[in-house]
Amino acid sequence: MQKITPFLWFDGQAEEAARFYVSLFPDSRIERVVHAPTDTPSVPVGAVLLVEFTLAGSRYVGLNGGPGVPFTEAVSLHIDCADQAEVDRYWAALAEGGREIQCGWLQDRWGLRWQVVPTRMHELLRDPDPERARRAMEAMMGMTKLVIADLERAADGG
Repeated sequence: MQKITPFLWFDGQAEEAARFYVSLFPDSRIERVVHAPTDTPSVPVGAVLLVEFTLAGSRYVGLNGGPGVPFTEAVSLHIDCADQAEVDRYWAALAEGGREIQCGWLQDRWGLRWQVVPTRMHELLRDPDPERARRAMEAMMGMTKLVIADLERAADGG
């Protein structure tokens, strides 16, 4: 049993968002959809109140909490990507209907922020040569979607 479970606040689209997210990641599924047993200020009786789901093995709950509480950049979900193909796949899917931000960050159509980051970026930032790490970091700061070949080229001084 997972000790800490993130709750994600949606304005009526928790089930739609959860179904989309679980379609993207392996080891993901909808666990349970809970309907409101009584009227609440934002959810009428019988409507979807909570969606319990697993993304890549981690549990989440989507709450239809109502309007007025949007996601902010203060919290994001980080996807560690093995290669450029994985970066490209997640980026395209999550950015559709949302917006690209900077440094591998994007906002999906529900307003949730994601960091789509290749493992190689972490390796470059931990490079024992501080100049290589600095050049990789500077290159990352100028990108929206992270491109491994461009990060490596920058780290190498090219």
